[in-house]
Amino acid sequence: MDAEDQVKKYFDWIDYMVFAIMLIVSALVGVYFAFFAKIKQNTTSEYLMGGKTMGIFPISMSLIASYISGISLLGIPAEMYTYGTQFWMTLVSEVFVAIIMGYAILPVFYQLKITSTYEYLNLRFSNTVRMLGTIMFLAKMLLYIPIVIYVPALAFSQVTGINLHLVTPVVCIVCIFYTTLGGLKAVVWTDTIQTAVMFGALVITVVVGTARVGGVKEVWKRNFEGGRIEFFEMDLDPTIRHSFWTVTIGNFFYWLASCSINQAMVQRCLAMPTLASARITIGILVVGLWVLVSMCCYMGLVIYAYYQKCDPVTRGWIDKSDQLLPYFIMDTLGDIPGLPGMFVSGVFSAALSSMSTGLNSMTGVIFEDLIKPRLKRPLTEAQASFLMKMIVATIGVICVGLVFVVEKLGTLIQAAGSIGAITAGPLLGVFCLGMFFPGATPEGALVGGLLSGAFITWISVGSQTDIAHGIIRFPQKSVSVEGCSADWVADYLSITLSSDSPKKVPEAAFFLYRISYMYYTPLGTIGAIAIGLVVSYLTGYNKGKKLDKDVFSPVVQRLLRAQPPLDAGVDSILTTHMLTELTGPL
Repeated sequence: MDAEDQVKKYFDWIDYMVFAIMLIVSALVGVYFAFFAKIKQNTTSEYLMGGKTMGIFPISMSLIASYISGISLLGIPAEMYTYGTQFWMTLVSEVFVAIIMGYAILPVFYQLKITSTYEYLNLRFSNTVRMLGTIMFLAKMLLYIPIVIYVPALAFSQVTGINLHLVTPVVCIVCIFYTTLGGLKAVVWTDTIQTAVMFGALVITVVVGTARVGGVKEVWKRNFEGGRIEFFEMDLDPTIRHSFWTVTIGNFFYWLASCSINQAMVQRCLAMPTLASARITIGILVVGLWVLVSMCCYMGLVIYAYYQKCDPVTRGWIDKSDQLLPYFIMDTLGDIPGLPGMFVSGVFSAALSSMSTGLNSMTGVIFEDLIKPRLKRPLTEAQASFLMKMIVATIGVICVGLVFVVEKLGTLIQAAGSIGAITAGPLLGVFCLGMFFPGATPEGALVGGLLSGAFITWISVGSQTDIAHGIIRFPQKSVSVEGCSADWVADYLSITLSSDSPKKVPEAAFFLYRISYMYYTPLGTIGAIAIGLVVSYLTGYNKGKKLDKDVFSPVVQRLLRAQPPLDAGVDSILTTHMLTELTGPL
C-alpha cells in the first residue's frame, strides 16, 4: 500500500468534539462577562480597558496568544523545513525590545492616561498626524485579521475535507460574539484559555513527534546532515533573506513597532493598575514567546527529520510547505484519539485570540480617534458601550468578507510580513520623533510618515511582484525523495531527466527590491525620523513653543533636565546651547 493511503486524512468524531468544546467555552466566557460578572461591560473604561483592574497572569497570556497567530504555528515550522534555522535567532532581540518598551516608551502612555495610542500623536503633534496613525493602524489590521483567519481555515479544511468558506463564518461569528458581549475582559480570558490549548497541543505534538523520529539526538542529527542547522550567518549582505543581522536587527524594529506603539499591545498594558505590573507582564510575554516560538521552530526540525528521505511537497501529498504541519499531524499522530482535534483547536485558538484582540483594539481606535472627537455632545456610558459593540460586530463582518478576497490574492499570504512593515516602520518613526526629539514639528512627523510609508510600499510591492514573476528567488534547502516508493521515484526521475525544455534564467532585479524584507521596518523607521528631522529644521524646530514634558520619554526628560552649573566652562555652555537648538525648548 502506498504511504499516502496510510495517512489518516480526516477528523473523526472525537476530534470534532474537541474542536466544538473550544468554540463553546470561548462563547460562554463572553456570555459570563456580559450577563453574570459582578461588574458589567457597560462603560468605556470597562469595555476597552477592563476597568484598569486586570491581573498580570491573564494579561500576559492574552499578549502571548495575540502575538502567536495561526500563521506562526503553521509558518514557522515550514520556514525551518524549507530554509533552515536562521530565523530562530529572531528571539535574540526580544529582550532588548522589552527593556526599551518598559522603560522608555510605555511610561509615556501611563503619564498621559490615554486609551488610544494615537491620542498621543494629537497631544504631541496635531490631529492630522493622529489621523495618519489611525488610518495606518486600521489599514494594517483590516489586512492582517483576514489572513490570520484564512491560514488556519486552510489547515482545518485539509484535515476535515470541509470547505473553508463553511467553517470560517462559524468560527468568526463565535469570536465576534464573545468580543462584542464581553469586551476586553472576555477577550483576555478567552485568550488565556486558548493559550493553554495552544501550548498543550504544541507540547504533545513535539513530544510524540520526537519519539516517532527516534529522540532529540536523532532529530538534530538528521537536520544537521540536511544542512538545516545554521544560526550565525554573519554575511552583511542586505539582500540575504535571513542572516544573523537581518533577523536580529529587522526583528528588533518590527517587534518594537508591534509591541510598544501597537494599540492591541498598549491597550492591554494600560489595563494594568500600575506601570510596575505592566513591566512584569512584558517580561512574562518575552519568556512565553521564547518558549512557544522555540517549540514551533523545533517542530519544523522534527518534521524534516521524519520526512528526510521523502519530501511530501515533491511527492505531491501536499501542495506547499505551509501544509506540512497539518499533514504531519494526521500522518504520524492521527491514531491518537482527539490529538488532531486538539492541534487544530490550538491553531484556531491562536487565530481567534489574534482576531479578538484586533477587533477590540480597532474598536478603541475608531471610537476614541474617529467618532468621539466629532460628537457635538458626549454620549452616555451606556450609549458609548452600545456603539462600541456595534463597531465590533461591523468590523467582524467586514473581516469575514475579506477572507474571500484573501483567498483570491494567494501571494498576499507570502507577502504578509513585508506588507505589515509598510505601516510598522513609518509609525514607529513618527512615535520616536514625538517621544525622543522635542524639536520635531507636526509638519516633520506628517511628511516623514507619509514619505517613508510610500518608500516602503514601493519596494515591498516591487519585491513581491518580482517574486511572483520568478525574477527574485530564494535558495531553499535541499530535499530528498530517495525514500519514497521505488515505482514513484523511477517515474519522477524519468520525467525529470526527459524534460529538455530550456530553463529561463531570471533577469536581474532592482537592488532595492532584493533587500531582505526583514529590513523594511528599520528602513521605514529610520526614513521617517530622518525626513521628519529635516522638515522640522526647515519649519522652525518648535522654537518658542512650550511642550508638556509628559509627552516625552523619561530618557529624554532626564537629559533635558540636566543643566550645567553656573560656573560651567564655555564648552558646557556651548553644548547646552547646541542641545537646545537641536531639540527645542521644553
